[in-house]
Amino acid sequence: MDVKNKLQAGAIFPHVMVTTLNGDEVTLGVPRGHCDWQLVVVYRGRHCPLCTKYLNALESHVEALNAIKVDVIAVTADSLEQVQEHLSRLEVSFPIGYGLTTDQLKTLGVYISVPRSEQETDHAFPEPGLFVINEEGHLHVVDISNNPFVRPELDALVSGLKWIRDPDNNYPIRGTWQQQDSELIYR
Repeated sequence: MDVKNKLQAGAIFPHVMVTTLNGDEVTLGVPRGHCDWQLVVVYRGRHCPLCTKYLNALESHVEALNAIKVDVIAVTADSLEQVQEHLSRLEVSFPIGYGLTTDQLKTLGVYISVPRSEQETDHAFPEPGLFVINEEGHLHVVDISNNPFVRPELDALVSGLKWIRDPDNNYPIRGTWQQQDSELIYR
C-alpha cells in the first residue's frame, strides 16, 4: 500500500458508495437512523472463516454501539451471489454492502490480496479494515491489517468508543501529529 493512500486520522472520510443486500445505495460514513457516528468494517469475503467469526461476534455488540449512537455496516468486494451464499453462515442484523471495486478499496487505503486459488475466490479482495467516522464525517478511529489474523478486539473497541463518546472525557482524535508541527500542543 502506498503511504499516500493511507487514510489519515482526522481526515474527512472518502466518498464511497456501495449497494447493500436490500438494494439500497448507501454512502459509507453516513450513519442511519438516530446514530451520528458509523463503524465501517471492511472484510475479506465469504471464503474467510475468520471474517465470518468476526462479523458474527460483531452482531453481539450492535445494540451497545447503537446505544452510543454508532451505526454499523460491513462491506466486501464479494459479488451479490457470494454474499447471499455467505448469509448461510452469518447471523447479522447490520447491513452488508457488496461489490467494492479495487479503486474503491484503494480509496479506503486497505491492503488488497489476490486469491491463492479459484477455490478461495474469483477476484482481488480486501484485507480487514475498520473505520469509525464521527458526526462531522472525520475519521476518528482507523485500523487496517494485511492479514485476517489481526483485527480490533470487539469488547475493547466498544468500551473505548463508549469512553470516547462520553462528552465529559473530551477525547480528541488521536494520531494527528504532523512532522511540520513546530511545537507540542497538549490536546
